Amino acid sequence: MKVVSAYLLLQLGGNDTPSASDIQNVLKSVGASAEDDHVNKLITALKGKNVLEVIASGSLKLASVPSGGSGGSSSEKTEEKAEEKVEEKQKEKSESEEADMGMGLFGGSDSESD
Repeated sequence: MKVVSAYLLLQLGGNDTPSASDIQNVLKSVGASAEDDHVNKLITALKGKNVLEVIASGSLKLASVPSGGSGGSSSEKTEEKAEEKVEEKQKEKSESEEADMGMGLFGGSDSESD
C-alpha cells in the first residue's frame, strides 16, 4: 500500500511516470522502505495506463462485491443498550426514593435518636 501511495504522490506532484528510484526516495523521506520487486511489479502493472482510469475501474469492480449485511447496525444496538441503562438507573433511583420516605432503619424517622 505504501508503494501505491508513493506512486500516487509522485503523480500528484507532476511526475507522470515515476521510476523505482523515485518511489524509493519518497519512501526513504518518511523513514519507510519497500522491496524492489514490489516497486517493479507496480511500475510494470501501471506502465502505459492512466492511473485515474485504473482506480475508476477498480471502484466499479468493488461496487459489485457483496459487503454482507447483519441484523442491524452496531450503532443502533449501542443506542438501544444506552437507553436501557438510563431507564434502569431512573427506575433504581425512583425505587430508592420510595423506600427511603423519611423512615429510619427501624421504622422511626431519621431525626429521632435513642
